[in-house]
Amino acid sequence: MHESIPVLDFGSQTAQLIVRRLREIGVYSELLPHDAPEAAVRALMPRGIVLSGGPASVYEPGAPQLPPWIIDSGLPVLGICYGMQLQAHALGGRVEGMQSREFGPAAITVVDPDTLFAGTPDQQPVWMSHGDHIAALPDGFRMLAHSPGAPFAAAGDERRRWYGIQFHPEVVHTRFGRDLLRNFAFRVCGCHGDWQAASFVADAIDRIRDQVGDGRVICALSGGVDSAVAALLIHRAIGDRLTCVFVDNGLLRQGEAEQVVATFREHFHVPLIAVNAAEEFLGALAGIADPEEKRKIIGEKFVRIFEREARHIEGAHFLAQGTLYPDVIESKAPDRQKGVTIKTHHNVGGLPADMQLTLVEPLRYLFKDEVRAAGLELGLPDEWVWRHPFPGPGLAVRVLGPVTWERLETLRAADAIFMAELHAAGLYRATQQAFAVLLPIRSVGVMGDGRTYADVVALRAVTTEDFMTADWARLPADLLARVSSRIVNEVPGVNRVVYDISSKPPSTIEWE
Repeated sequence: MHESIPVLDFGSQTAQLIVRRLREIGVYSELLPHDAPEAAVRALMPRGIVLSGGPASVYEPGAPQLPPWIIDSGLPVLGICYGMQLQAHALGGRVEGMQSREFGPAAITVVDPDTLFAGTPDQQPVWMSHGDHIAALPDGFRMLAHSPGAPFAAAGDERRRWYGIQFHPEVVHTRFGRDLLRNFAFRVCGCHGDWQAASFVADAIDRIRDQVGDGRVICALSGGVDSAVAALLIHRAIGDRLTCVFVDNGLLRQGEAEQVVATFREHFHVPLIAVNAAEEFLGALAGIADPEEKRKIIGEKFVRIFEREARHIEGAHFLAQGTLYPDVIESKAPDRQKGVTIKTHHNVGGLPADMQLTLVEPLRYLFKDEVRAAGLELGLPDEWVWRHPFPGPGLAVRVLGPVTWERLETLRAADAIFMAELHAAGLYRATQQAFAVLLPIRSVGVMGDGRTYADVVALRAVTTEDFMTADWARLPADLLARVSSRIVNEVPGVNRVVYDISSKPPSTIEWE
């Protein structure tokens, strides 16, 4: 069992990034609900605990509170934002609302450079996001850093080994945030750093065997790296008791269905059932424009097809899928009830409540880079490992507005041109996600001295470390010009191409 520092989740949209940062420094971490039983936390053999941020105010009725067992646990604790306020509130300090809330970049002054701030400068930029602050510290705590908006930007009780910070060390805007987490993990908690992403494979195989026992599993294979890695892990764990089900829903990219079937049948020799359900999906989506409704329709349709296929396989009571952390955090899944729904992922919040199969999700608490490391460890081909993410609802959420076969074909052609030019320019790996979007508008154009009134395609390409925040990719202008020219000339019914220069936040990577 690896040493660990679990993160208790109080609803922060960046709670899972704390987990990611701890894993990056070699310390295993998992995100647990703030009210998880003590036994569930202790089962991870914790060397310390992190309390995440959250949207509530600790003094309001019904606000989540610090689990009482933590106070007498003897474990080191790091409270972040709301987590720091919880510490103060539970131990006799005073938390108050601020007249002027503090959101965005700020600068802190460190007055105690030992322990938590060891090796970092006295003045450092941080990212704040809070409407409350600590007005009085509990007994035993002393101020370690301050900012213009937070008199106690950091505080600690060295005897208890409890520390609190009002800012967010997990986001990239806090320049020395990783150093702070490293100091907490190694200096305060005494961790040694014995975890790496590749070691996840053996642990995951054991967990799958424990969950599935002698049962059979069907795996929802989509064509992306996530479901592929999930399938290979489960196949490694239970062998031929796994059957992959690949559903061609008509919402895939050009040539994708053929590639998936060939790779898994011929390269990995994994049992695979291919289901052509394009008409079924398009019929269910007819006339639907709302993206949340699309996702829920697609999620339910997938599950019903998997249930139907499972009935033909004796003992198949489990459904495996490649759910990742970002899916869980954005969807406010059942184990993330304190979060705010950003969008419902078809494989999380979009699942029907009366689903007849039990979920197996070996990647549920992994990030994309960790999945790729596991994929390499399992022998997944490079072209699969480094494929850009593709949404579970497929092109249905890249065709904005109602989905029709004609609009899907238009988008498929435009997207294939964009991908081909990115590969030709050697820039596919320089972006972490890139795709085309068919907009629900038409624009006036001129072709062959005649007026046109045709579709508009948007191009989206981003760079990101974690897919929870992202920046638009600065692609060369001549590349964008080439892609635009090819799309307008080669894709019937398109006369305008635009490039999306929005970051995440405030935008999401996908348009729907």
